[in-house]
Amino acid sequence: MFIGLAAINLSKAGVGVRLPAAAVTETVVPARPSATDMLLHVFPENIAQAVAENQMLQVVVFSIVFGIALALVSEAKRRPMLNFIESLAETMFKFTNIVMLAAPLGVGAAIAYVVGHTGMGILVSLAQLLATLYVALTVFLLGVLLPTAYFAGVPIRKFIRAIAEPLSIAFGTSSSEAALPSAMESMEALGVPRQIVAFVMPTGYSFNLTGTSLYLSVAAIFVAQVAGMHLSLGQQLLLMVTLMLTSKGVAAVSRTALVILLATAGSFGLPTEPIFILLGVDQLMDMARTSVNVIGNCLATVIIARWEGEFE
Repeated sequence: MFIGLAAINLSKAGVGVRLPAAAVTETVVPARPSATDMLLHVFPENIAQAVAENQMLQVVVFSIVFGIALALVSEAKRRPMLNFIESLAETMFKFTNIVMLAAPLGVGAAIAYVVGHTGMGILVSLAQLLATLYVALTVFLLGVLLPTAYFAGVPIRKFIRAIAEPLSIAFGTSSSEAALPSAMESMEALGVPRQIVAFVMPTGYSFNLTGTSLYLSVAAIFVAQVAGMHLSLGQQLLLMVTLMLTSKGVAAVSRTALVILLATAGSFGLPTEPIFILLGVDQLMDMARTSVNVIGNCLATVIIARWEGEFE
């Protein structure tokens, strides 16, 4: 997230973009909350209200406490609730897939509307945003993951050959979930024990989506730049912490990052119109961030196996 934050502040891809007049008038300037208000705001008074108002952080906190409470009850009483939640989650994933079938039409209409009102300059800004993300992801790969693999003693050439297939699946489908079976098989073939692969890989898919995290930091500041909102360093860091928390447990399916961004933007008074502009290049950005997600989780699996003395 810090790499993404630095990249978007240097490129300033969203500076100078002019939104349509209707979108500008809808922008709300938020009051600056105190630290006490922020702490109290984390805990929901009413979970139904938190869901209705897209207070994602409150939903995450409630889910964590609910999960802890669920883990403390007996297996006989816990299992029906787990089955219901798992079935509901799978159903909502399918629901989202159905909605996303219409996404190309929505993206085309959104871009046509924005270009018609703002001119071709918006395409230049989107190109700058795309370049910013790819450069930031490259810096993360070469400056963080590669040294980590080297110092952890990971056989880099063998590792690259092992992840080639799941990486191609992730890049082509823009879905980490689609690449999960291939990634797990590839890590086992590389020499990571099955029990480590089965634990680390699914856990990482919920809590170690590094590419998505970097994207969220870039996209959030881009939205603020397009809206003409100047965020201080402290506000940007607070936004990063919030995104870090709200992105935990996110489904590793296409376009989920936009849902997280929409929910978090509302908490900080950021307008939603610039987020819709992102739809124009989101597929290209999703391919890159998903690929980095897969690389990061595969590398984490090998490193955990090394730490446990289970990888030659």
